[in-house]
Amino acid sequence: MLGDFAIIDERKGKIFMSTPWQIQSIAHRGGARLAPENTLVAFQNALTLGVDAVELDVHMSSDGHLIVFHDNTLERLTDGSGNILDRDFAYLRSLNAAAHFHGGWPKQEQIPTLHEVLSLVKGRARVLVELKASSRGEGAYGRYSGLVSAVLEDIRALDMLDDILLISFDWDLLGTVKELEPAMQTGIIVAKENWNAEEPGAIAGLCERAKDLRCEWIDIHHQMITPELVRGVQQVGLRLATWTPNTREDLQRCKELGVEALTTDCPDLFPLL
Repeated sequence: MLGDFAIIDERKGKIFMSTPWQIQSIAHRGGARLAPENTLVAFQNALTLGVDAVELDVHMSSDGHLIVFHDNTLERLTDGSGNILDRDFAYLRSLNAAAHFHGGWPKQEQIPTLHEVLSLVKGRARVLVELKASSRGEGAYGRYSGLVSAVLEDIRALDMLDDILLISFDWDLLGTVKELEPAMQTGIIVAKENWNAEEPGAIAGLCERAKDLRCEWIDIHHQMITPELVRGVQQVGLRLATWTPNTREDLQRCKELGVEALTTDCPDLFPLL
């Protein structure tokens, strides 16, 4: 295990390491293939599987509530409609977040708040919180006003600063996180859309950008993982996570290449590695 010291929770008989983290298994959106994504039932199910961490997405309702939900719009996952930006908390809470779960789901599941999910997971696993962009239309992204401050307020209120990693595709937003809370661990999310691996010096440039933002982690799509990337990231003292290898073969490949954190929709596969 890595870390300078351990915090022992005698009530649960578990040891949680101080930063830097030792993370291996992460349930993406609570394990999106196993239960309705980003719902309390999904996160509860992930905890029964013994994962090291869960990953979630956070948006903000029109009246300023932090909600755990992936999409900018409601149609794919719920029985509601419209854009998160335009919907108040009361409307969002009235929806069934399990409405379109593949294979059906026996009961209605609410869209949870960030505080509810963190309270559920606290002392049982780490949490990766993706800070989402707002959007009203294809490719037109913005920022929720006060999102970072509100997220940090929830984290501080639950005394979970050492148990959470904030990640985002909006890399500059992570600079804001560090300005408001230097001790908060952060990580840039990388996909083909925001990084060209074919450019000369691409790996060094990516690492330099992460360092400039004072990030500790790079979180990259599993199809972009190469031995050269793993070496380049780890040689400069950064840590490497990947999303979302959803087969045993892809998980095993990433693990063997030395990726430290594996984020998957299928956390039930971890015992098979």
